[in-house]
Amino acid sequence: MASPSPPVPQSDRAALIKAFDEARTGVRGLVESGVSSVPALFVHPDPYASAPLAPPGVSIPVVDLSLPAPLAAAAAAEAARTWGFFHLVSHHQALGVPEEYPARALAAVRAFNELPATERAAHYGRAMPAAASWRDTIQIAFGPQRPDLSRIPAVCRDEAVEWDAHATAVGRVVLELLSEGLGLGPTRLEEASCLEGRAMVCHYYPVCPEPERTMGVVPHTDPGVLTVLAQDGVGGLQVKQTDDDGGSHWVDVKPVPGALVINVGDLLQIMSNDQYKSVDHRVIMNTREEARVSIAIFFNPGKRGDSVYYGPLPELVSSDNPPKYRNFTMSEFLGAFFRRDLGSKALVDHFKL
Repeated sequence: MASPSPPVPQSDRAALIKAFDEARTGVRGLVESGVSSVPALFVHPDPYASAPLAPPGVSIPVVDLSLPAPLAAAAAAEAARTWGFFHLVSHHQALGVPEEYPARALAAVRAFNELPATERAAHYGRAMPAAASWRDTIQIAFGPQRPDLSRIPAVCRDEAVEWDAHATAVGRVVLELLSEGLGLGPTRLEEASCLEGRAMVCHYYPVCPEPERTMGVVPHTDPGVLTVLAQDGVGGLQVKQTDDDGGSHWVDVKPVPGALVINVGDLLQIMSNDQYKSVDHRVIMNTREEARVSIAIFFNPGKRGDSVYYGPLPELVSSDNPPKYRNFTMSEFLGAFFRRDLGSKALVDHFKL
């Protein structure tokens, strides 16, 4: 494994970012140009040293929607309490999701990212943390307002819109299960507008010449309520599991055919008053000669006025179980998110009492 690299000086970094932006071809463009090493802008200092890998065979739980509703709710709640992540299966049969989805949407995202560079350039955009991640991304806000469909690349537009509809049906059922797992009515979380603020993020992770020197996504927690993730068969997602003794390790979330990955976000941890947990996860660079594709849909509250407050649900607070977090507006919550370091739990900690 390569030795840690020093950070890029800010002046050099600015020039590197400018050159990368002006090319408008993304990480895929670097690969097409034939780079044999990871450019300095993408180098992470010793990115895989934070915790060991879990033993082979350790995996996140599976929740089967073909189970009777009380059993499925109990399984989802247990997974959300102990892992913060689970595979969801049988959604095609239980919810009528067409068998070709999400595979069709993933293929469409791949098709866009493998178009000629001149056709991709019109949709180029990026977000740059301290060290850039080895991926290209399409971001689409599906709520609370309907998106401008013309801003979605034509080659994946229909598939993205259709997958949003199917994934929203999945998100609704998962929120029902998790609400019941808290001892609440099945629609309690949906009534808090938790399905209305949806953002789709389509990631394309090109093959990397030095996978040990960079990352696809740095360790982080998701800020919202719930994430529904579709991934292809390449793999790379890892979840951090903390042991009873305080030690931790990374667990590979190997792709399961026909399964979606569900995870708890920071806001649901707060709303559940710490009954459910939002946990660190990351995407490592794969060593296969094939790009990885994933589509994450983040579910967030759609009601964002300054008169609407979020915090622990009142039904979950009592004299024996006082609130662990203060109330806040979504404006304050999102402001704290955009100010924080992506690789920290500062967002949850910011609202702790």
